[in-house]
Amino acid sequence: MKLSVLTARSPFLRAAWRDRVLALVAGLAAALAHPPFGILPGLLGYALLLWLLDGIDGPRPLRSAFLRGWLAGLAYFGLGTWWIGEAFMVDAANQGWMAPFAVAAMAAGLALFWGLAALLYRRFRPAGAVRVLAFAAALSALEWVRGHVLTGFPWNLPGETWRAGSAPSQAAALIGAYGLTFVTLAIAAAPAVWRAGRPGRIAVGAAALGLVALYGGGFLALRAAPPQTGAGPSVRIVQADVQQSAKWDAASFQAIVRDYVTLTAQPYADGKPAEVVVWPEGALPAAIDDYLAPGTWVRQAITDALQPGQLLLIGGYRYEGSAEHPTYYNSLVALRRDAGGLTVVGIYDKHRLVPFGEYLPAEGLLTAIGVKSMAHLGDGFAIGPRPAPLAIAPGLKIQPLICYESLFPGLARPDPAVRALVNVSNDAWFGVTSGPLQHLNLASYRAIEAGRPMIRATPTGVSAMIDAQGRVVGGQRLDLGQRGVIDANLPATGRDTFAPKVVDWPFLAFILASVAICIGSSRNRGRKFADMKDIG
Repeated sequence: MKLSVLTARSPFLRAAWRDRVLALVAGLAAALAHPPFGILPGLLGYALLLWLLDGIDGPRPLRSAFLRGWLAGLAYFGLGTWWIGEAFMVDAANQGWMAPFAVAAMAAGLALFWGLAALLYRRFRPAGAVRVLAFAAALSALEWVRGHVLTGFPWNLPGETWRAGSAPSQAAALIGAYGLTFVTLAIAAAPAVWRAGRPGRIAVGAAALGLVALYGGGFLALRAAPPQTGAGPSVRIVQADVQQSAKWDAASFQAIVRDYVTLTAQPYADGKPAEVVVWPEGALPAAIDDYLAPGTWVRQAITDALQPGQLLLIGGYRYEGSAEHPTYYNSLVALRRDAGGLTVVGIYDKHRLVPFGEYLPAEGLLTAIGVKSMAHLGDGFAIGPRPAPLAIAPGLKIQPLICYESLFPGLARPDPAVRALVNVSNDAWFGVTSGPLQHLNLASYRAIEAGRPMIRATPTGVSAMIDAQGRVVGGQRLDLGQRGVIDANLPATGRDTFAPKVVDWPFLAFILASVAICIGSSRNRGRKFADMKDIG
């Protein structure tokens, strides 16, 4: 009896394990479509996932759907975020053991959103080819949730698969990264319904037309704004290639300062000093208040490296309050070299902090159970006000975005007075991995959304001047492990963009339209079925 039951179940078990492996393949393929890999046929991984969810044939379809979605997400985020393990290797003696657990926990936790999206889709999926819209709505909605829970972590949104500066990426100026996520998912998943008769073929045809529209519309947008070197304010971006591990050594501090001031004072090709010099986040491993205090040798070294009237933007941490109970901020400080030395002309404090990196969620509980001491987490940073433009000179307003903040669609909203976005980031934590390359791509989407060029400075790469269409200006970029400067003029601002002016409304419109279409389709099928019964 037992043998017959096992024999009967074995085909089902084999199919179940096959489908689980295919779910992993689907997530891996979708992840490989992102830069720096750029294997765009991998987008068909979404079609494979939809096919797997539609093909569930078992006693617990919702549980099976959740598992398949979770497995696809596990592979997607495993490949997309494996580089976080490098951050734990900076202090390998104390934190290296946590690297594999952190990578696994990150991928497994983020995959929960895909599992929930798959469950939601399976629970409410309509019949017919319109289920493509239901799938795109469910997954993009949960991706929006991923970008907002616990301050959010919108790393590698499906809509940001397209290389920033490419034709399809230009749609972000109209519908934002979340709107582009919905469109990308709907196009990529459409082949899964090819066999759904004439409606299925219509859906695939519509997806093909959508792809043509993405490329055609983007091509026209890029043609209307050809690459330019810029005629705006001149900028020098400094990348000293200081590894994160070197910053733990107090004896290296003097050498680090020397590297930055030497590059800052380096002669200009045209003999004309830049109006603005930008150093990255965490450029000098000390509190800004301490090394810029009057009379310090560091303040004098920085003063000597700048020309009169030059502005210096420098990322680092600062503190306020008493020595016993200081409040720390991750900040961007704007300095101007005047006749009397350095003058602070503006301060921006980071608003979106990295959970478990810059602050500890549920700190009281996690401290009580020992997580804080075990992970060697300090007191963290205080949250700054919501990002707002910073006036650093007459007629020159910038919108700072510190590191993690550059991931968030719409965080830098269009402002006619803003001349440029400034993204300072400390990607040195992630070594020579795919992480910094992905970060460049994601940050560039903020330039497209805001219609403003972006100045991007990092300690170890990738630093670049990015135009309002998300392209690296003049091909000038300092890649991983490179030391040097980029001298460039700010490119022109782009046309006023549409998407971010009202929070995510194009994305919301796509979701509501999909729900309405799916409900309408289900009702029509119900009426047809009822009519057939009456005829019978």
